[in-house]
Amino acid sequence: MEEYRARAAAAAAAAPKPLPLNSHTQHISPRATTFNRLFAALYSLAILALFYHHLSSLFNPISFTSFFISLSLFISDLVLAFSWVACQSNRMNPLRRREFLGNLKLLLKKDSDFPALDVFICTADPYKEPPMNVVNTALSVMAYDYPTSKISVYVSDDGGSALTLFAFMEAAKFAAVWLPFCRKNEVVERNPDAFFASNKDYYCNPEMEKIKIMYEKMKMGVENVMEKGEVGNEEHLAFHKWTKSFTSHNHPAIIQVLLESGKNKDIVGESLPNLIYVSRQKSVTSHHHFKAGALNNLLRVSATMTNAPLILTSDCDVYSNDPQTPNRVLCYFLDSKLARNLSYIQFPQLFHGVNKNDIYASDFKRLYIFNPMGMDGLLGPAYLGTGCFFARRALFGGPSSFEPPELPQLDPNHVVKTAICSQQVLDLAHVVAGCDYENNTKWGSKIGFRYGSLVEDYFTGYHLQSEGWRSLFCNPKRAAFYGDAPITLLDGMNQVKRWVIGLLDVAVSKYNTITFGVRTLGLLMGLSYSYNIFWALLPFSVIVYAFLPQLALINGISIFPKVLDPWFVLYAFLFLGAYGQDLFEFILEGYAFHKWWNDQRIWSIRALSGFFFGFIEFVLRSFKISALSFNVTSKVIDQEQSKRYYQGLFDFGTPSPMFVPMTTASIVNFTAGVIGIWRLLGGAWEQLFLQVFLTGFVVINCWPLYEAMVFRNDGGKLPPKITFISLFLALLLYSLFFAFLHVF
Repeated sequence: MEEYRARAAAAAAAAPKPLPLNSHTQHISPRATTFNRLFAALYSLAILALFYHHLSSLFNPISFTSFFISLSLFISDLVLAFSWVACQSNRMNPLRRREFLGNLKLLLKKDSDFPALDVFICTADPYKEPPMNVVNTALSVMAYDYPTSKISVYVSDDGGSALTLFAFMEAAKFAAVWLPFCRKNEVVERNPDAFFASNKDYYCNPEMEKIKIMYEKMKMGVENVMEKGEVGNEEHLAFHKWTKSFTSHNHPAIIQVLLESGKNKDIVGESLPNLIYVSRQKSVTSHHHFKAGALNNLLRVSATMTNAPLILTSDCDVYSNDPQTPNRVLCYFLDSKLARNLSYIQFPQLFHGVNKNDIYASDFKRLYIFNPMGMDGLLGPAYLGTGCFFARRALFGGPSSFEPPELPQLDPNHVVKTAICSQQVLDLAHVVAGCDYENNTKWGSKIGFRYGSLVEDYFTGYHLQSEGWRSLFCNPKRAAFYGDAPITLLDGMNQVKRWVIGLLDVAVSKYNTITFGVRTLGLLMGLSYSYNIFWALLPFSVIVYAFLPQLALINGISIFPKVLDPWFVLYAFLFLGAYGQDLFEFILEGYAFHKWWNDQRIWSIRALSGFFFGFIEFVLRSFKISALSFNVTSKVIDQEQSKRYYQGLFDFGTPSPMFVPMTTASIVNFTAGVIGIWRLLGGAWEQLFLQVFLTGFVVINCWPLYEAMVFRNDGGKLPPKITFISLFLALLLYSLFFAFLHVF
């Protein structure tokens, strides 16, 4: 990389002084930043006033009941206040960037001028992650507007499936036609499936129609093999390692070079990229460290074969939507001022096929766009697990503290001079792909992607920045990548449950974001990383505000200030200020009101389901009651579920304990709302207005649940047993609260 950085610096120095050669710029909105800082100061004073009000009530309780209520509200407000403060760290200095690809072309004129790029694609289960999806992802990056001789695509198949290998053998043949077609026609959508979906009139173009027929033939062949569950005997030579004793958890390493650049050509005689299938050795007696272990395996295997200075990590369902993406990355990596300590460049996760109103808030605007922009103004965004370009050197210690690997061939500066198909290279690749290779090494602790948490992406980026590296957030107008979003509520909740478990791993470790993070990264970055870490505490606050004021309202007890009380203004400001600032941020980024509404609704739903059950599972696991597991989010699309999703209907069809807390809350709030209105009409509006308002707000947010309980008869309706269990729990809560009032 040094020669490329030196060339970039020389080109910049040679440019005319009045018009320096800039390949990128950055911009901070002074008005938005000033507003955020002033609002944060004012809102912080309001929070302090709220705590004063709580403490006054705690130290001067009227009864034990009032003390219990005040204490519950105080603790829940502490959690919410911390979450708000952590979020503000991302609003202090949000950064926007822009690249100038035309200027980059003045620097890189020949194929040899481009640094090599290794692409890592991970998959684990062919039945949850259909091989054709993975194939489309691989073809989209193989077709980058980048010298094909510089691209190497490594597919990690942690399921060790012959079906996935078969799919990629077919993809290797199709690539010889697809890549020249994309170059010749300047195709922008280079995922074949996405391209043909957006070009319905392909039959008007003979060449396009021919490609479409070839693609459908490949797709049909792969799907037929998937349906049979095995590969035909005609392919036995390529699948000789799949013996009767072969299982997804116990099998030898498999490394198959499907395309070799320079040797394999496309139909017009141009070199094809390298394409390598990798399934690391698995053993039931060895810990494989989930996705982080798969990435580290690819890091080693690729080092023995190509050892490119740049690495792209991509999920199997996240395809490239812009063939210029690697060139955007070079605008930063070839900048000598940035490259010294630049570890990775993160692109936002965006999703195709999200329904009009994004009912599950699958886009995660705050997690994938708002927070990364804010962190970019500090030390850089967190690693989001996909759509991220790394400098290979960054995975081997800090900028000034290099951690050498145990083999010289794995050194990021090692130059590979042997063909990737040579026996010497393949033998070494199989060695480093062994299940026990990492024993007594620094892999996962000081080298590579980090172990110790299910959220290996978050943990790795956090470690790299604590070692002195920084990162950048690149958010171009045209989306660089598109992925698949969950189309059922349960899939989405299981996903965030897994995240919470991984984040709690970090919270209870010596790398806690408050103690270790603030000390090594500074206050704002430590708080920024803490925003996600403490998702697990949010269920307490949401449970308190979803049940306590409502149960008190049913019993005619006022727990908030009266309308004419000066403290009423404080409560109104805190509520409207928090939600108003969030809405303002959405509107500022060009999103409609309904997007924000669904985002704030799903926040409380996640707290009562994925966050809550993630916390419970973490506690059970800590006491050795539950085993650590990693459930792959299904990418298979059910037609009925898809139909309901695009109609904007929540899908509760699969019974799950995670639906019980939210359903119970909806029943309690509906009951409290009816009784509350009756009490307001009876003259208690001044004392109970805030409780009735809060209850009404919750009831409006719970409309999808009422709809699924009462009005729907499709497959996505709420299962009756969930309704009955929730109704029983609601009655139990009321009985316990009523008994508590009479005892104390």
